[in-house]
Amino acid sequence: MSAEVTTRQRISVTVNGVTHERDVDVRRLLADFLRYDLGLTGTHVGCEQGVCGACTVLLDGEAVRSCITMAVQADGCSITTIEGLAPGPGELHPIQQAFWEHHGLQCGFCTPGFVISAYAFLQDNPRPSRDEIREALSGNLCRCTGYKNIVDAVEAVAEAMAATARTGD
Repeated sequence: MSAEVTTRQRISVTVNGVTHERDVDVRRLLADFLRYDLGLTGTHVGCEQGVCGACTVLLDGEAVRSCITMAVQADGCSITTIEGLAPGPGELHPIQQAFWEHHGLQCGFCTPGFVISAYAFLQDNPRPSRDEIREALSGNLCRCTGYKNIVDAVEAVAEAMAATARTGD
């Protein structure tokens, strides 16, 4: 009796609203699939162990580390990368705008992971305390400086979202 080894699998994923079908190596990481197969280089790979959060993307709305997720695990799923958050070309998502305004971008390497993590967090908790923001982003690491400006940015966008909800604008 011989077992046939499968090394490639066809997957279908919807990334930032566009459906892609590809044959991928079954050991292909989702981060590599996004960066090298689809050309979406906004997803960064830092530690390659799921620790730093630079590779965070949304998989069916949940924040996941794409450096420890296999591309075949995303088959049939919807993925949102940093490129998919902005409402249109030349525009920024309010979280991206807040990072810009509060100098939370720093060198920019970890920023996509922070923004995606903040987006997922604010979906679940639109009116967080400063401590809740710190806790929610504790899985994302920044090597540049501190986290004050990043927390300021998330706090500002949460306040803006709450104000918008109150006024209905």
